[in-house]
This record gives sequence, structure tokens and C-alpha cells, in this order.
Amino acid sequence: MSQRHPQHLNARSPQGHPQKMPTQQRRRMPRMLGVGIALASVAGISGVAGAMLAVSLSAAPLMQQDLSAEESGVFSQDAAIASSGNLRLPRLTRPVNILVLGVKVLTTDVESVPPELEDVGYHALVNSFDGLSDSMLLLRFNPQTEQMVVLSLPRDTRTYVRGRLTKLNEANRDGGPALAAESVSDLLGGVAVDRYVRINVQGVEKLIDALGGVTVNVPADMKYQDDSQHLYINLKAGEQKLNGNQALQFLRFRYDSQGDIGRIQRQQMFMRALAEQALNPATIARLPKILSVIQENVDTNLSVEELLALVGYGAQINRSNVQMLMLPGNFSSPQEFAASYWIPSYNDIDGMVDQYFGFGTQRVATTSDPSRVRVAIQDSTNDPVAVQALTRALRESGYSNIFIDQTLNAPLPISRIVAQRGDGATAEMVHRFLGIGEVRVESTGALNSDITIQLGQDWNQGLGESL
Repeated sequence: MSQRHPQHLNARSPQGHPQKMPTQQRRRMPRMLGVGIALASVAGISGVAGAMLAVSLSAAPLMQQDLSAEESGVFSQDAAIASSGNLRLPRLTRPVNILVLGVKVLTTDVESVPPELEDVGYHALVNSFDGLSDSMLLLRFNPQTEQMVVLSLPRDTRTYVRGRLTKLNEANRDGGPALAAESVSDLLGGVAVDRYVRINVQGVEKLIDALGGVTVNVPADMKYQDDSQHLYINLKAGEQKLNGNQALQFLRFRYDSQGDIGRIQRQQMFMRALAEQALNPATIARLPKILSVIQENVDTNLSVEELLALVGYGAQINRSNVQMLMLPGNFSSPQEFAASYWIPSYNDIDGMVDQYFGFGTQRVATTSDPSRVRVAIQDSTNDPVAVQALTRALRESGYSNIFIDQTLNAPLPISRIVAQRGDGATAEMVHRFLGIGEVRVESTGALNSDITIQLGQDWNQGLGESL
């Protein structure tokens, strides 16, 4: 029997962890951001491009590490996830969960250093998959609900890895993708992991360059220097197009008050921006270079047919059906541990898993009492009167738990109603009440909110004056 929850903050004991699901049930229920990026980047392909992809990928295996029979058994590979017909791209046949690991490996992390890196004089990056997971995602592709769920797992999450309470990001280093998948499954109460993808940071940089860069809003100045790694981050706030090196700076920065959690929020912003920009014909022209990057810098047990099925699914999914979540929890206090941890909130995890990783159909949860909804306001209008009017309107409708959070550094034309903890139904209620904006299920709002309203110019254009 495997272990799930540490004995901390009302956590359940290892003895209370649920048994692994039987094979038949697993068939029913099935940071790196790399595969989210990799899949989104080719999401606009046509049938011809799909054929190109199949031919190119068949030339070289994607799996760069052999798994033992026991390690392979961690993944539900006996249950097919895709089917194909004559002259047709493969199609997903059931919900599938894919663990994505972004790995950063330095020369100090490996016993055998490549000759070209032996005398560089600093801790250089190594093209390897065997280190700590710098970023972790669990992706759920669900053809039954036509949705895609992206669950970000903080690297500092305190959980069991091989029976030892430690940080979740150690699992890949200690036991590769199989142990990482097993540890994530246990943390989430038995959610099956069907496949894995690992990508190293060099691959992310090359992939962004292959895509021609990405335009993103840098929310604040980012500056950090670590000579021992030759890590130099220097980005100015504001909307700008980032090349591969700059994108890596944006994605690796975690040197502010929110640490890795703030980085996860920026990663979600980045993934959404990249997915939207990659859906254009120019992506097809860059396909050969993209394929080369995937082959050289990705390790996965996805087959070519399965990868094509995921690409085809990504090409059809509506942006509003992409939900980005973060593992519920809280920062540990400095008095609790010598190291910094993200302490999981298991009741909230169980609710999120039930809603978004259930048996094919999403069950909608909503907070019916407005007074219990924690609403944060992040203003982009630079208009105090607009914020006051919004606050007054919310209070008059029963939303009494309201606080003003940070001011956004760039004006939004359209307001965003962010379901910070995945409660899309409550976000829809707020959206209907306000009559403006769009709902986003993602974790880019205020950390201690249920709903974050990122106030845009549409509130000032007369749409909110009738309230």
C-alpha cells in the first residue's frame, strides 16, 4: 500500500491512503510547461502537416530511457487512448492524463560530465532528464467533455516519495518518470497517470526559438544573477516578444515574495499566450524545426499515434475549455521547517480531483452563498472611481468578502473573472451579474481568493454603469 499524505496540518496518515485502482477501473478513469507548449505549438496542423509529423517522428524514437516492466506498469499503457482509420489522423478515444516534467540538470548533478563541459568553470546545464523536476504539470485531455485541464504541481510540495516525506520534485531524480508518476498519483488520491513527457530546459529554449518567439506581458521587472550557474535574468516590465533565451528567463524567475508559486502563475500566463499565438499557418512552416527539437530534447512513452491524436485534439479545443489549476495548499511558515514547503490542502485537492479528474464528466461545484466567496480585485484601469463602483455593486449583491489586490501593469480591454481555485460555476455567476468580461479557470489571480476580478476597460465603457 502506497503513501499519500504527510502527518501535518490535518493531513491523513499513510495508513489512510486509498488502494491503487483495479485495472478495469483505471481504464475508465484514467514547472515544465514543455508539453503544453509542444502540443499547443503544433495545434493548427492540417491533415498534410499531420502526415509530415507521422513520417518525421517515425524516424527516431521519442523514448530516451528504457523502463523496466515494473516501471512501465505504473502507467496504464494497456488501455488504448487513440484509434486511427485509413488516411485519417488518430483520434482520442478516452480521457487521458499525462504527467509533464520540466527538468533542469547541472554538471554538479551528474557523475559523468560531457567532455565539452568539464572545464567551463561554472555549473553548466546538461542535456539530461535525470535531475530534479523544475516544473510539473498533470494534463488531462478529455474528449467526452471537450476540455483540457492543466494542473500545476509546485516543485516544493511536501509529500511522500518512496515512503519519505520530502519535496515532490525529488521523485524524478530518485526514480525517474515512474516514481514521479507514482508520487503524483498518491498525492492526488489515486488519479491514474497514463503517459509521461519529460523535457529539459534547453529544449524549452530551442522550442520557443523554433516557434519564432512569443509575445507576453512581463508583469514586473525581473532581475537576478547567479554567476555559479551563469544564470542571468534581466527583463523589463511590459508587453514584449521574447526569444528562447528570454522566455527561459521569464519561466525560471522565482526570486520574489511568491517564489515558485508566483512562477507557476507566470507559467500559466505564458502557456495561454503561446497556445493562442501558435494557432496560425506560420506554425506549419516551422514544423520541421519543431519536430527536430521534440526528438532531441523530449523523453516520453507516448507513441507516434498517441501524439498525433493529442495534436489533433489540441487543434479543435476551444480556448474557453482550457482550465488551468494549481494544487491547493499554503506556504509553510519559517518556524515549521528548515526548508520552505508548499503544504497540500487535501480536502480541497479531493474536491478538485473529483471535479476535474473524475469519470469522464465534470461535476460542477459552486459556492451558493456570495458572502463566503473571497473576491479579489486587480485593477488595470487606473481609475479609483471604477474600482469603488465595482466594490459597491458587489457588496449590494451580497459579496461582502472583498479585498483590493495588486494593480496590473498593463490595461486590459476586457475584464477577466478568474476562478483562482477552479470554481468555474461561481465565476460564471459573478460574470453574469457584472455583465462584462470573460471567465477564465486558471490560477493567475490573487492566491488567497476564490474569484479574482481583473478589471478592464469594458467596465468603464458604460457596461457597468447600470449596476
